[in-house]
Amino acid sequence: MKTGQALEGAALSKIEFNKQKRDALLDTLARYLDRELDCEASPLQVGFLLDFISERMGPYYYNQGVADAQTLFQKKLEDAVYEIEKPFID
Repeated sequence: MKTGQALEGAALSKIEFNKQKRDALLDTLARYLDRELDCEASPLQVGFLLDFISERMGPYYYNQGVADAQTLFQKKLEDAVYEIEKPFID
């Protein structure tokens, strides 16, 4: 399977946060909009923006994390195989 391809028939779960984490993310996003972009947004607008980012961009970050984990596991497996291989005696 190539990176970025979902398993056939497997449904990816929606990115959801518990209330405490969501509130923290909303606060961070609202402060960023205000400080960096000089844009005041209502809590409802910030919530919509967070949902948009999570739904549209979240899978890219998730897939990159999966690819990074895959690379790490492959390296660890290679190291483990090297450790258990028997040397050849000529």
